[in-house]
Amino acid sequence: MNADAFVAKWYAEKEQLLAAAWTPGTELAARITAMALSPMQARQLRDVLDVLATDAMYTLLLGLDGSAALGGDQRHYTVLDEDGSVIADEGDLEAAAHAWFHEGRAAR
Repeated sequence: MNADAFVAKWYAEKEQLLAAAWTPGTELAARITAMALSPMQARQLRDVLDVLATDAMYTLLLGLDGSAALGGDQRHYTVLDEDGSVIADEGDLEAAAHAWFHEGRAAR
């Protein structure tokens, strides 16, 4: 796996989390239903949750890359798979995260 494939998995996880917010039987869906939102308000809430999830995951990935601080500490981490192979080194995650989360790579 390379940095792009690693980030693609994080992007897919974000999409699954957003979908789960409206999946009957989930805690989040129950809370959203209890809000009795109009269709327009529900779309606005989904957009807000999308921005929040995007910002959180993008910041986490950039934090691992060393391009952003995590908890006030900025350093580079090397991401390895379970076999010890390098998935991402300095700068790899930043470029892939930007492409997936801000350039719409998934839409291509």
